[in-house]
Amino acid sequence: MNIQQVAVIGAGVMGASIAAHIANAGCKVMLLDIVPENAGDRSVIAKAAIEKLLKADPAPFMHKDNVRLITPGNIEDDLAKLAEVDWVIEAVVEHPGIKKSLYQKLDAVCRPDCIISTNTSTLPLSLLVKDLPASFRQRFLISHFFNPPRYMRLLELVSSPDTRPDVLAAVSRFADQSLGKNCVTCHDTPGFIGNRIGIYWTLCGLHEAIELGLTVEQADAAISLPFGIPKTGIFGLLDLVGLDLIPHILTSMTQALPPDDAFHRLGALPSLVQKMISEGYTGRKGKGGFYRLNKQDGGKVKESIDLKTGNYAPSQKPDLSALVEAQKQGFQALLSSADPAAVFAWRVMAKTLGYAASLAPEISDDITAIDAAMRDGYNWKFGPFELLDRIGVAGFVDKLQSEKLPAPALLASKQPLYKAEAGKLHCTGFDGAYHPVKRAEGVELLSDVKLRGAPVLQNRSASLWDAGDGVACLEFHSKMNTLDMEIMELIRQSIDKVQGGFKALVIHNEGENFSAGANLGLLMHAIDHNDWAGVARLITTGQQTYLALKYAPFPVVAAPSGLALGGGCEILLHCDAIQAHAELYMGLVEVGVGLIPGWGGCKEYLRRWLTLPKRPGGPIPPVVKAFQTISLATVSKSAIEAKELLYLGRNDGITMNKLRLLSDAKAKALALAENYAAPQPAVYPLPGKTARVMLNMGVKAYHVLGKATDYDLVVLGQLARVLSGGDTDITQPLTEEAVLALECEAFVELVKQPGTLARLDHMLKTGKPLRN
Repeated sequence: MNIQQVAVIGAGVMGASIAAHIANAGCKVMLLDIVPENAGDRSVIAKAAIEKLLKADPAPFMHKDNVRLITPGNIEDDLAKLAEVDWVIEAVVEHPGIKKSLYQKLDAVCRPDCIISTNTSTLPLSLLVKDLPASFRQRFLISHFFNPPRYMRLLELVSSPDTRPDVLAAVSRFADQSLGKNCVTCHDTPGFIGNRIGIYWTLCGLHEAIELGLTVEQADAAISLPFGIPKTGIFGLLDLVGLDLIPHILTSMTQALPPDDAFHRLGALPSLVQKMISEGYTGRKGKGGFYRLNKQDGGKVKESIDLKTGNYAPSQKPDLSALVEAQKQGFQALLSSADPAAVFAWRVMAKTLGYAASLAPEISDDITAIDAAMRDGYNWKFGPFELLDRIGVAGFVDKLQSEKLPAPALLASKQPLYKAEAGKLHCTGFDGAYHPVKRAEGVELLSDVKLRGAPVLQNRSASLWDAGDGVACLEFHSKMNTLDMEIMELIRQSIDKVQGGFKALVIHNEGENFSAGANLGLLMHAIDHNDWAGVARLITTGQQTYLALKYAPFPVVAAPSGLALGGGCEILLHCDAIQAHAELYMGLVEVGVGLIPGWGGCKEYLRRWLTLPKRPGGPIPPVVKAFQTISLATVSKSAIEAKELLYLGRNDGITMNKLRLLSDAKAKALALAENYAAPQPAVYPLPGKTARVMLNMGVKAYHVLGKATDYDLVVLGQLARVLSGGDTDITQPLTEEAVLALECEAFVELVKQPGTLARLDHMLKTGKPLRN
């Protein structure tokens, strides 16, 4: 079964966002809703939903043009058109009667091979298919997307004994490969996996923070800092989800869960939260929630609520020094500390991890599905069982028993839940034995590669791994994968090593971001000592390293995901090809810190515009295009936008599922390795002074309008000089080395300026650009 056309019924926030992400996959999708009373336009609800999608932040579309793939309609006039689609996703109100009435209509108009699913998060599948014909039950399942669908990678799938295996397989395949989802098969139990554990965790944290007298800032930092949980913590997450949804979810869970479930022992929703909801403090979509922005004296002040009094006060950064010190000694010291924040962290995570372990056989086939659900549904860095291994199962169980808390049977052996055996990852099964962790065909992880042996090369900032099939993988593992001289050294060593024993090189890591750019600390050290020769060495070392990578006698393919900024963008521009994750945020952002791209970024980005087929005529338009992008520090909002910006080339690939990125990059690298020849040196026919004068005039005009600052004139003046070719003219094409020399000269000149120093210092202290 192949899915090529989809329909979504229900144009609320969730249904519309699902439709948008299906469009991101390049798939045609119909979006239908009811016909409102006295409506002039009978499809106005779906059309209005599409308009909202275009204005939403974060953007549901990977590119605004994807909206063209969505066709709005209504379920009275357009129901018959569903005979054309392969999969219908129902996302209407959470009411069994309404849903089942719709299913009867769908069963009458959809083809027999059309898959039908519901996006419910609270209703059991057994209830929804009760009394429906067997033919319908065979093609029906639950497909629970997490919000926002574009960014949350989890898709929970629930099937019944009647659901045909090929139906489940078709949805899993399409969601995996086309939508980029990590599909987790769940049992038909209340809340499935993600929300069953996640709702317990949030309610537990809410009660414990109130009981211990913590501020919301303390609670959110204490629960996120040690455990790899997003900085929103619990209270920030509740604000994001919306407090008004919580009573409905809790009511549903209370009614659905058996009387002996530990959920019931947490207690009712605190009266403070009920009061906040009644007064309109429902979170970010309301007047605020546990946090709010209060307008004062023409500005905005971030405030937080006092969990005892219900009053707001300016938000304060919590003092977690005791927690940080305890964490340095390991999890056991942290979770045994008497510091209130540490006590909170232990109470919440002890109950949550214990709850997950006690539920595991009821809600899932194995522990890996539960870990995946919390990682990809709640953005935890580690799932519950991965966290238990990091804490230490034996120590965790001992502490539970010392406090007379129940220890789940799954943890009774006190053995690690995961282990490496024969170069493969194994997990504890519900039978007490270890079993190999299964990967879908086409999924290959660097973490699995590391289990097979030691790195080929390694230093503090990077490693080279044998990824199999004759492909080496270069991994960054510095803080935020920032690029330093140790990485440059390992790149040079890797070129020699790959040339001697591999077919190709892939540059990839499994960090949240590919690379946040160059390590600015190294640059600041040289600036503080007025070591301008040292700055020049930093620049020329990076330039020559990237140049050696570009002209290596084997193909180099990069496989980036997340941020690829500054120097991280520049290394990508020097590769033979890029296989990018769809969520790639790539850009040359150096002007934000008062600099220009200095490791060949100007050179390579300019080359992309100069060699673009059917580019605007004459020597000046390519220079203008490159200048516009770099001067605005433009960052792509997706890999699709990166192609439009020419950060990615026509032959570069995009992988929707991050779990498939390494495998796809290896395949591209091996294909290039057949009869590979290094690229020919580029030449640059640049217009020189004519273009530079024109570019500077444009910047001055923006300055007059207040759209460019005083110091922008200085920085962009240097950028204009580099991109236009310095003192050359169109009759004297420049070599790559000549353009690199211009980059270095401009870079060194800028680091001497107080304005650049101010921008660098501000970025290092605040993480935000300074507009001086």
